[in-house]
Amino acid sequence: MSTWRFPTSQKPRCGNHQSQSCILSDSLISVTMKSLTFLCLLALCGSLASCKPTSEKKDRVHHSVDIGERDPEDQKGYQFDHEAFLGKETAKTFDQLTPEESKERLGKIVDRIDQDKDSLVTKEELVAWIKRAQIRYIDENVNKNWKEYDSNQDGKVSWEEYKNATYGFYEDEAFNNVDDKEAYKRMYKRDERRFKMADKNGDLIATREEFSAFLHPEEFDYMKSIVVTETIEDIDKDGDGMVDIKEYISDMYTPEEGGTEPEWVRNEKEQFRDFRDTNKDGKLDHNEIEHWILPGDYDHTEAEAKHLIHESDKNQDDKLTKQEILDNWNMFVGSQVTNYGEDLTRKHDEL
Repeated sequence: MSTWRFPTSQKPRCGNHQSQSCILSDSLISVTMKSLTFLCLLALCGSLASCKPTSEKKDRVHHSVDIGERDPEDQKGYQFDHEAFLGKETAKTFDQLTPEESKERLGKIVDRIDQDKDSLVTKEELVAWIKRAQIRYIDENVNKNWKEYDSNQDGKVSWEEYKNATYGFYEDEAFNNVDDKEAYKRMYKRDERRFKMADKNGDLIATREEFSAFLHPEEFDYMKSIVVTETIEDIDKDGDGMVDIKEYISDMYTPEEGGTEPEWVRNEKEQFRDFRDTNKDGKLDHNEIEHWILPGDYDHTEAEAKHLIHESDKNQDDKLTKQEILDNWNMFVGSQVTNYGEDLTRKHDEL
């Protein structure tokens, strides 16, 4: 059984960054069918990667613990709070629980957050919990991918292992369309470039830390340059190596014919002119984009903790009791019963 995986540089931006895979059988699929299947996957991947919301802002800002920029249009949704407080994977599990189950688990979480056992949750305790939850998500994600790509189980992932698992299924003969072949080559080169940058000693064999840097480059200082470069490549349509205001907006928003431009789009245009474009030349260069997507002067974890306390602190003592948290349980963990899947059978010992 052979596996085709989305390259890291081409994961659909509208879905889970690391969870897509398509299983194809060598014994059942001819070379022709492989070609057709890949082209369909490539087209699907491209359509997913290029889709843009018509009314919701897409965030390109990377944060140290995978916490996104709060969108004024999404103040009522709480999805941001759920992922910040629980971590992305655990938040998905909570989405499948009933309100009663969510509250019960939240009560257990509060007991763990309250490290000094004084029956009050402080900002510092909440910050520590949020950081732990987000780091756990990254660790789990790296573990999952590590098992997939360390084919010889030697405790390392070589470029050959990653390349063969991701790209080795197809050869040049599989392409009948020049554009598809060129897109494939771009995906390959982008992954190779990122892998080489993550590989500190240049042996093309990644330790766990180096593989983590490859999968989550925004988490590592020495990978910041590649994050900025990839962002420019995604947004820069005219190929001048910079991002003008039209490219900046079109990356987040595609207007509907006859529709009214949302207020947040006008706000983003002002942000571009007043704050993003610091040298006022009408374009964002490498340094300006780095300052935008990798802000280093703002603690988003602390800001989220303050937000949760502000919205739940009834007696305004800057601390939260368990009851105050449970009374506002929907902001912390939410609950919208969908279908009960395998996630509910998993053991969440940390919860």
